[in-house]
Amino acid sequence: MILTAHQPAYLPWLGFFHKLAISDAFVILDEVQFQKNYFTNRNKIKTPSGAIWLTIPVITAKHFEKTISNMKIVKDTKWLKKHWKSIEFNYKKAPYFNKYRDYFEDLYKKEWISLIDLLNETMMFFIKEIGIKTNIYHQSKLGFKNKKQELILEICNYFNSDLFVFGRDGKNYADINYFKENRRHIYFQNYIHPVYPQLYGDFISNLSILDLLFNVGSENALDVILKGNISKRELCKTFKISS
Repeated sequence: MILTAHQPAYLPWLGFFHKLAISDAFVILDEVQFQKNYFTNRNKIKTPSGAIWLTIPVITAKHFEKTISNMKIVKDTKWLKKHWKSIEFNYKKAPYFNKYRDYFEDLYKKEWISLIDLLNETMMFFIKEIGIKTNIYHQSKLGFKNKKQELILEICNYFNSDLFVFGRDGKNYADINYFKENRRHIYFQNYIHPVYPQLYGDFISNLSILDLLFNVGSENALDVILKGNISKRELCKTFKISS
């Protein structure tokens, strides 16, 4: 089994979905500490003037004591209107925007209270649209409480996984020898961002999945996400794992 895990993210980038697509199971790390100025509550879209941030305002008081699952959204609907207007204005001429207009318009009409509820809703929508078949689990429902690589090993042991896929930043804290000693293979994702048709001139990478969906559509989205990157089959062959 190939396993991966990550904090939930707002309108995630393409590399997030690549990790999911090459794994058999994905654990949403919703019981880890919330990080300010991270992608948990913000991401970027493209405009004629370049990339801009869309940020969900959250209540950050004592956030060092809160996990992502406990984070609440500020009670102010202005951000909902701002996000929807920004998305509509900048993507209304994209080839596939009208396919998704109703969904996102309705999404931003709802007054969200819990950050994780909004993140789960949008993530599952994207997974379904893209056609990813990976099994999804929540840390909060499985009871894992360790931190960093100890948490990852705990999850690996629970699922009896053959291989764990880290994001690129995993190299900053994952001890390869630690996992070898515990008989777990690990792989660090090195995502090569694909180029695809966009609005507004020169290509900009590392944007929200929205940019890909609105410009390319769901039928071709997964092919674009995987283009030039390692596949599940290649991972299985490299680590001698049965698919």
